[in-house]
Amino acid sequence: MVRVEGLGKQVDSGGEPLVILHEISFAVAPGETVAIVGASGSGKSTLLGLLAGLDLPTAGSVRLDGRDITTLDEDARAVLRGQMLGFVFQSFQLLPSLTALENVMLPLELAGQRSAGGEARGWLERVGLAHRLGHYPKHLSGGEQQRVALARAFAPGPKLILADEPTGNLDAATGHQIIDLMFAINAERGTTLILVTHDEEIAARCGRRLRMHAGRMENLD
Repeated sequence: MVRVEGLGKQVDSGGEPLVILHEISFAVAPGETVAIVGASGSGKSTLLGLLAGLDLPTAGSVRLDGRDITTLDEDARAVLRGQMLGFVFQSFQLLPSLTALENVMLPLELAGQRSAGGEARGWLERVGLAHRLGHYPKHLSGGEQQRVALARAFAPGPKLILADEPTGNLDAATGHQIIDLMFAINAERGTTLILVTHDEEIAARCGRRLRMHAGRMENLD
């Protein structure tokens, strides 16, 4: 599902090159769950952005389901993201002007699904928010917003879910509930999951762990 080869990223910093990622290589099989762990500033989120095609590397390649996204232009990468990726962010990234239902409907409508409303309702019921369909993000708790984000990520049937510190803005009890829900849905759907986290307990729930340190990667198990 994912194959990364010799991936590097550097930026200019005061006229000097700053290397963020050093020759990262790894592969993730369909249906596998992989945690990427490491300290803040180790390159985890930069790597996730490159996997999603939100940024381009300065070296190497990223293949998603056999397609080298580093050779695609911005529009083509956006189309590919819509077709095969789901995202769960630390800061939820819900559109504030849309209700919970409308936030989940949006990717379905963009994909041309005619029954977007019914499908979105079903997903919000699945995450325990059937009573919150018409509420806007500002009227939802952090845990409720992340449940909406989970429904939005899984609703279009993506092949790959990318989750960036999904419990980072939640208290411990709520975070555990969200992680339990995410892993349960992921197992039901057979989706490939790549999870960035600093929480070793959450990482241990994945089938494999990769550690980032100063822009380099090591396979822990």
